[in-house]
Amino acid sequence: MDSIIRTFAERGDLAHLALFLWAAGASALAAHALKELAAASRRFDEFVRELARFNARHRDRNQEKSSS
Repeated sequence: MDSIIRTFAERGDLAHLALFLWAAGASALAAHALKELAAASRRFDEFVRELARFNARHRDRNQEKSSS
């Protein structure tokens, strides 16, 4: 890593190095945010499915009681 920085410094391309580091950091942050968003979406989907299962189970029990 030190040799890369030295190469950029010798050429006077520190602005390009800074821009690259900023872009790499922003891209990593965006990728992490998308990964977390996908995980949150999966958890919410699991919650909604479980809630639907719960409601269906209790709907069946209530129908059995009302038909008796």
